[in-house]
Amino acid sequence: MIVVAPTNSPEAIQVRLAEGRIPRFGPMLMLFARPALLLVGQGITLLLFLHLSVPNPTVAIRNWSSVFGTLIDFGCLGLLFWLTRREGIRLRDLIGFVQGDLKTDIPLGLGIFIIGAVAIFGGGMLAQLITYGRLHVVFPEFTYIRTLPLWAILYSRVVWWPIWSATEEMTYNGFALPRLIALTNSRWLSVVMVSFFFSIQHSFLTLAGFQFGLYIFLTFIPLTIVMELLYLTIRRLPPLIVAHWLMDLSSVLFLVRIG
Repeated sequence: MIVVAPTNSPEAIQVRLAEGRIPRFGPMLMLFARPALLLVGQGITLLLFLHLSVPNPTVAIRNWSSVFGTLIDFGCLGLLFWLTRREGIRLRDLIGFVQGDLKTDIPLGLGIFIIGAVAIFGGGMLAQLITYGRLHVVFPEFTYIRTLPLWAILYSRVVWWPIWSATEEMTYNGFALPRLIALTNSRWLSVVMVSFFFSIQHSFLTLAGFQFGLYIFLTFIPLTIVMELLYLTIRRLPPLIVAHWLMDLSSVLFLVRIG
């Protein structure tokens, strides 16, 4: 009996790479795409705020990442669709969804969520000490607690997080990481590269100065490394997406209020 490797397995990726079906620029394109698209999204939103004469628009824009963020997701999904088509695979092949595995994916996702919460909490404390030299820092306005009108809160709590979480996992773990490993023949170099871009992307969500951006970057490094290593262990995205959903849903449930 011939056993066919899963479409996004290391073996299948190596075969497509040898056949020239995986463009060598693809993984780096996706690593740069989200930070670049976030800057574009910030710019478009800022221009709209200036046109509408919103008071202090460069500060007000910090509230709106969970609204304009969906534009970034659509841009990334478009690029992923194009790149996977070039490989001859489907976009959903990056996820590795198997219906019968749902009964284990959800509990595993809950466990990963707990691990991730510990990683980001510890990372945040260490990042405060490195960046600010102390704990219990008072952060810039609208960087953690954000205020939005009711319609934008409903959008953030219903639409934004399911798309954002899944797209991040597909971009960094489903697509970029395994292909970088195939291209570089180095698991740890690939993990470091992906973690850098996965973490720095979060600094672009809320532009509030270099110091805060560095703090956010350092905060997310432990979490992104943990998520990548877990992906390389289980080689499937659904449990990671479940965990990521819980993280992002928690942020819009507890850190966004009506303003």
